[in-house]
Amino acid sequence: MASLIAGGVDCDVHPAVPHLTSLLPYLNDYWRDQVTTRGMVDLVSQSYPKNSPIVARPDWRPETGKPGESLEDMQRHVLDPFQLKHAICNPIYGVQMVFSEDMQAAFCRALNEWLAREWLDRDSRLRGSIVIPTESVEKSVAEIERCAEDKRFVQVLMLVMGDTPLGKRALWPIYEAAERLDLPVGIHAGSAYHNPPTAVGWGSYHIEDYVGQAQAFQTQLTSLIVEGVFAKYPRLKMVMLESGVSWISPYLWRLHKFWRGVRMETPWVDRAPLDIVRSNIRFSLQPFDAPPDEATLIRLFDHMQSDELVLFSTDYPHWQFDGQDALPEGLTPDLVRKIMIDNPHATYPRLK
Repeated sequence: MASLIAGGVDCDVHPAVPHLTSLLPYLNDYWRDQVTTRGMVDLVSQSYPKNSPIVARPDWRPETGKPGESLEDMQRHVLDPFQLKHAICNPIYGVQMVFSEDMQAAFCRALNEWLAREWLDRDSRLRGSIVIPTESVEKSVAEIERCAEDKRFVQVLMLVMGDTPLGKRALWPIYEAAERLDLPVGIHAGSAYHNPPTAVGWGSYHIEDYVGQAQAFQTQLTSLIVEGVFAKYPRLKMVMLESGVSWISPYLWRLHKFWRGVRMETPWVDRAPLDIVRSNIRFSLQPFDAPPDEATLIRLFDHMQSDELVLFSTDYPHWQFDGQDALPEGLTPDLVRKIMIDNPHATYPRLK
């Protein structure tokens, strides 16, 4: 495997909320009372079933509790052995599944406060993502502006499968706030399950959901490009987290072909899709879904036509690799440095 280098940035680690009552200290009196009175104990998403093997490596799975709920475990498993300078915390918790605007906003605020107090305060290497209540654009913007005062928050976090295509104009105030505050928008695998997780309906098995995430990323990337998000906000960066990377080139070949054929209906898209992706879109490394041979890997990166698209990630505690083999075999030392250090720092201004 390619050799890791010290001082890297892990762009996707997952601190787990032990249970909903962990957020009680960060809720106001009204919402604490609501949680207690309603008997609410957790917000569990089927995107990451607790006992599924892929949710945690065997050597990263604790004897009790949820994988990823212990800072000491994260330090021992990832921060220290990988010699990371920073790791960006992306808490994937069910707060974005809630339909009530007010409840979702209260839970997102509490989750962000929990992340700051229980994680960022306790290890200076950690950075945070702002989880936003997407049921309300107004409340989302307010939460971005509130959290952005803490410079340790380095991006906004949304799910790839929410309620609507992400390019829709109604969401643009979120992107305006993110661009203005130097915050990339992370689009993470996962669903609010307000809609079926596949284009043809509900499947029967978790693997259908997990594999189908790549289709959702393609759909959202198309929406963001053709609706004109990056024409309106040219400095905005978006990071596709746990999207996989092997689909990028053939997808862009197809999008480019049909953009050329029907671009009269989207005249605001004034650059080729490939150019937009090169300048505005980034992808986390794990789960790395290319064939495990060096020749194919080199062709894959050649087809991307850029060495700036991929950002290092371990996807801790999810089981994407064994040992410290987070980097695929065949990467040159220069490309390893780009992926682990240069690309993350170019993507996240607040890391500086």
